[in-house]
Amino acid sequence: MEGRVHSRTVKEAAVRLLAERGVTLEQIAEIVFELQAPYHPHLSQEACLDSVKRVLEKRELLHAILVGVELDKLAEKKALSEPLQSILEKDEGLFGCDETLALGAVFAYGSIAVTTFGFLDKCKSGIIKQLDSKTGGQVHTFLDDLVASIASSAASRLAHRLRDMEEAGAGDLLSVPEEHEDAP
Repeated sequence: MEGRVHSRTVKEAAVRLLAERGVTLEQIAEIVFELQAPYHPHLSQEACLDSVKRVLEKRELLHAILVGVELDKLAEKKALSEPLQSILEKDEGLFGCDETLALGAVFAYGSIAVTTFGFLDKCKSGIIKQLDSKTGGQVHTFLDDLVASIASSAASRLAHRLRDMEEAGAGDLLSVPEEHEDAP
């Protein structure tokens, strides 16, 4: 492959990998809804899904998905050297590189995303809990944390947008134009 890899190609590959590993954007949006609904009673699933899709525009997060899922897949094939192979297969608690990779992608969305990531890493909500269960023969050492990263970033993004709407006196979240997408 010559030259740069287009962002569209990277996003398509990352979303495809999520789907191949049994993770839908809707499942991630459900976690976002759980996180934000207590603060915004009129929040819709559609707004949460939109926020998930928006954070999946960030290259750093997409790159983290590509790297992490690839390592999970290599561990399933027993293609890694020891002791890394055993560490990933067991998802050893002191490994930490999985959280580090996922956490690095969260920083773009501020302290709400960082603290929410920590919460999700502990409570294992929704699809994250399924991925962490170590059933079904798949290795998800990185993927569970990457899904937490996506959800926490999307929740933080949404929290900031909802606050912006409140301050602007706007009513419907979906009617507010996406003006400052680079900001959290």
